[in-house]
Amino acid sequence: MGKVKSFEEIDILQENLVELQTSHMLGNKYSYFPGTPSTRLERLLRERELRKLNKEVDQCLTDGDNWSSEEEFLQGVAVPRGLGDRCERKERRPPKQRLLLVANRLPVSAVRRGEDSWALEISVGGLVSALLGVNEFEARWIGWAGVNVPDEIGQRTLTRALAEKRCIPVFLDEEVVHQYYNGYCNNILWPLFHYLGLPQEDRLDTTRNFQSQFDAYKKANQMFADVVNEHYQEGDTVWCHDYHLMFLPKCLKEYNSKMKVGWFLHTPFPSSEIHRTLPSRSELLRSVLAADLVGFHTYDYARHFVSACTRILGLEGTPDGVEDQGKITRVAAFPIGIDSDRFIRALELPQVQDHIKELKERFAGRKVMLGVDRLDMIKGIPQKILAFEKFLEENGDWRDKVVLLQIAVPTRTDVPDYQKLTCQVHEIVGRINGRFGTLTTVPIHHLDRSLDFYALCALYAVTDVALVTSLRDGMNLVSYEFVACQDSKKGVLILSEFAGAAQSLGAGAILVNPWNITEVAASIGYALNMPADEREKRHNHNFMHVTTHTSQEWAETFVSELNDTIVEAQLRIRQIPPLLPSKFAIEHYLKSNNRLLILGFNATLTQPLDAQGRRGDQLKELELKLHPDLKETLKKLCDDPKTTIIIFSGSDRTLLDENFGEYNMWLAAEHGMFLRLTKGDWMTTMPENLHMDWVDSVKHVFEYFTERTPRSYFELRETSLLWNYKYSDVEFGRLQARDMLQHLWTGPISNASLDVIQGARSVEVRAVGVTKGAAIDRILGEIVHNKGMKAPIDYVLCIGHFLAKDEDIYTFFEPELPPEPAAVARANMVSPVKSPKSKVSAGKSGPRASKNKPHRPLSTLEKRISNHGNGTGWQPNRLDSMSVHEGSSVLVLRGDNYFSCAVGRKRSNARYLLRSSTDVVTLLKELAEASSSS
Repeated sequence: MGKVKSFEEIDILQENLVELQTSHMLGNKYSYFPGTPSTRLERLLRERELRKLNKEVDQCLTDGDNWSSEEEFLQGVAVPRGLGDRCERKERRPPKQRLLLVANRLPVSAVRRGEDSWALEISVGGLVSALLGVNEFEARWIGWAGVNVPDEIGQRTLTRALAEKRCIPVFLDEEVVHQYYNGYCNNILWPLFHYLGLPQEDRLDTTRNFQSQFDAYKKANQMFADVVNEHYQEGDTVWCHDYHLMFLPKCLKEYNSKMKVGWFLHTPFPSSEIHRTLPSRSELLRSVLAADLVGFHTYDYARHFVSACTRILGLEGTPDGVEDQGKITRVAAFPIGIDSDRFIRALELPQVQDHIKELKERFAGRKVMLGVDRLDMIKGIPQKILAFEKFLEENGDWRDKVVLLQIAVPTRTDVPDYQKLTCQVHEIVGRINGRFGTLTTVPIHHLDRSLDFYALCALYAVTDVALVTSLRDGMNLVSYEFVACQDSKKGVLILSEFAGAAQSLGAGAILVNPWNITEVAASIGYALNMPADEREKRHNHNFMHVTTHTSQEWAETFVSELNDTIVEAQLRIRQIPPLLPSKFAIEHYLKSNNRLLILGFNATLTQPLDAQGRRGDQLKELELKLHPDLKETLKKLCDDPKTTIIIFSGSDRTLLDENFGEYNMWLAAEHGMFLRLTKGDWMTTMPENLHMDWVDSVKHVFEYFTERTPRSYFELRETSLLWNYKYSDVEFGRLQARDMLQHLWTGPISNASLDVIQGARSVEVRAVGVTKGAAIDRILGEIVHNKGMKAPIDYVLCIGHFLAKDEDIYTFFEPELPPEPAAVARANMVSPVKSPKSKVSAGKSGPRASKNKPHRPLSTLEKRISNHGNGTGWQPNRLDSMSVHEGSSVLVLRGDNYFSCAVGRKRSNARYLLRSSTDVVTLLKELAEASSSS
């Protein structure tokens, strides 16, 4: 704790703390404001500095609102550690952040003593012990109390009893518990996440009952969400725990999209190949992705989760996590710890010292090996005992000098598989003791029960070698507890490489493969004969990690990252356009006299993919078809003499002809390089001297990578080539794309005037200037010339799912805006009533001249094509001579008469967003109906 500081020093500390909290950090509600450091690393370092200063103040002041041990938690009071005169100084501390901890079980279990009385017992588990020591937050627990309480009187009395412990119960009936907890959680998710296959005879039964269990799982998660929503206050952080509550983040976000939600998994997360066998795989992943931050114990588990999201859901994995249409869920590793001070302090208690003395006398002259596990298949208890037997076989001189103490805490005693495991362990122990035991000693002491905290600390303290042989474990905190109690003896830790703790304590422990009993037996011999100096070095390394990476540090780090995730999300939202105000767009559409509708095709007018989340129907998805609900709608819009429609697509001409040949509209294929009115012939808008001699060399490269990347394909167009690996293995496709790009840049296109556009899972090579923005001015000119258009175009609606390279079409139509930051200008556009007006308006300036609108894409195109040689002669009929800015000269747009909309792409240069092609269909239907009725 250090030296007690004077009142003056405490005052200075508190002043610094308050100043740091209010000037540089995020405030009580953790909402972003300009004083926040600009980068993520700066914010997290500042938060770390704040936590250190906060702890220093904590050492000097009493905090009676928190519990330092399980006993104090049950009593509902804390032992005073400060001076009463400092109470006034506590009032000046910044208020603590409220934290709602939501887990399947509360930290206490309730036992009914009468109609109006309940006895509370501390729950067993690493999560409980990890979070009881957290005092940085004003925490509330929400969970199941482990008992069925059907009557209202019992529910009220239990709620009051738990309220004193800051616990809030969720009441689940027996049927829900059976289907949700015993069924879906323990019979399906638990084995799957630990790589355990279901017994063969149970598979059909599990498959038959799966849907009812999954429905109960969703129902239980919704019940948890109802309780959270009832007690939620604005600014609270909700922290959901473990595989029991994978649906909870989605339920909470449906209540309140601004709620700060984190989710943490305390088990391993399996590889995508294992997770994809789960029938509800997609629903669970999407529900977890509703959280703002998803945490795991190790990087391996986090990597498996991101891989599952990319391979199963088809989403994009990023260094920060998973991105879904611009929404990023941060995924990171946060290794849990223990309250090491609690174990270190316990060693000085008289009752622990008495236990230590008794154990030393009992096992005098013998080395003590220890195993502490739940009696579970994943803990590897049989493998541990068999390895010990092999050690005794090969080292006869150790038979009377070593003893293995195995504590096996019973769990799920009513499940046949666990009963079978218990019998198996007892049989092995009995056989080994009968083989190597004597009348006075036995090599294995096996206990089928748990020990109290003091006896466990004493046992850790006298142990020479701790043996952890988990076959698969999320973390395993027994290894941490052993290290914390070994500062005097410097015992050796033998640790399974399949436990999450191996990544934290691996340098100081002896790592083993528990399936290889020969290796484990050899490690036991090495540990027992290890020199004292090596034992001390290994222990010191582990002890440093355990005492610095505590449970409190783990919780504070997670919440700090969650707060920062919210800040980053708010910064991204500033760059995201608002949703299209449909009524406002339709109202201005009806008031206009000459309208231009520019519509993309793929992911804009096409039918959405299977709503069930099934992916990979490559043949069906490649056959792009117009959404069936749009056929009548497009006909109505095309028949309106005031409306001109352009279908603007990167696809080739044949595809547009097949889908739109029956309508009276303009088709612009290959990013506008080819154009025709559906009643006429195709013409080209390409510059005359455009070189295409690069096509063959790039085509050979694309063919090479298509042959070597299963399910990839390439499209050969007249002005570009596209290689797509959307349906290939995601990670292999990225490697191939990286290799392809390196080859292209150093080979076929190194000296060519070409653009290489990288999509989410595609690579496209185009001639310079082949973009939608570069072609639109020429296209408008041809349309004006063809229709003999006299009235200026006073309304433009541009909708598409375009690549970033092609979003120059949005800025082409953008009327002049006041010289202010883009973020402010865009924020002003959110309100339909206050849309900014262009400096160029019909009443003041007449037709918009080219000098009023800088045509950057076209001027760049003109500069580049002037350096090209003669044309290749393969183009179809070219447009007649045309003024460069003939199309833009007929535009007379005010700010509130221009609507550019990105479809399903949140970060965009467009003014507005539409979520999907379904929203596009709805909008066009409303436009058609409004136009017909008027």
